[in-house]
Amino acid sequence: MSFAVPEASVYGLLGPSGAGKSTTQKILMGLLAGYEGKASVFGHPPAQSGRAFYERIGVSFELPALYTRLTARENLTLFAALYDKAPLAPDAALEIVDLLDAADQRVENFSKGMKMRLNLARALLNDPPLLFLDEPTTGQDPARARITRKLIADLRARGKTIFLTTHNMSEAAELCDTVGFLIDGKIALEGTPAELMIRFGKPELVAGVRRNGTIEIEQFAMEDLARDARFQALLQSGDIVSLHTREASLDEVFVAVASARQ
Repeated sequence: MSFAVPEASVYGLLGPSGAGKSTTQKILMGLLAGYEGKASVFGHPPAQSGRAFYERIGVSFELPALYTRLTARENLTLFAALYDKAPLAPDAALEIVDLLDAADQRVENFSKGMKMRLNLARALLNDPPLLFLDEPTTGQDPARARITRKLIADLRARGKTIFLTTHNMSEAAELCDTVGFLIDGKIALEGTPAELMIRFGKPELVAGVRRNGTIEIEQFAMEDLARDARFQALLQSGDIVSLHTREASLDEVFVAVASARQ
């Protein structure tokens, strides 16, 4: 496979379980050597970059790697001590993920969502330019997941580069500048979420029309709108309450790509 991740962007590596996402992550994080081909992070092979490489990346695993008998603050204090430089104080990192009020609680009493937020705080301690995030909103309720997604978007706005793996297609559509669908160890499809959803959608316009107190759905071919008497009449009627194109969801793109490779 071949792909590149520009600076200050979010790249989403998507694909079914067993496709090779974890292996790709391990190569890029310098945890796996002996592979064929070339991998370059910050201009160098990650497995040969040494300790300095880990001063420049942050990792938030899908399964939180934390000391459960320690408090949240103690965990971050311990991890911060592993860096030559950790610009973010533990309490500052906890505040970013809205866990400061739980700083003195043992992690064994945390919910899975809280552990994931603490995991993310740990990844931010060294203020890295590159972040590897694996299922960052797992275990979080919709309101909390939205806050986490905003945090990720804010990190990108600050110039951070983010390599994201997730099975949440709506999350990928919202956050990613580019997505790559990894199927059987190969990038089967790559592009921006918007262009892929349009490409796999249908050239139709869907109208919500109010009739007799209810909303009915009508569909129109995009290329015939100017000549479609029924659509023009609807425009004049004032009964249209919604209009949208029939783009595919990223879930539908996922299913289409995965099915085509079988």
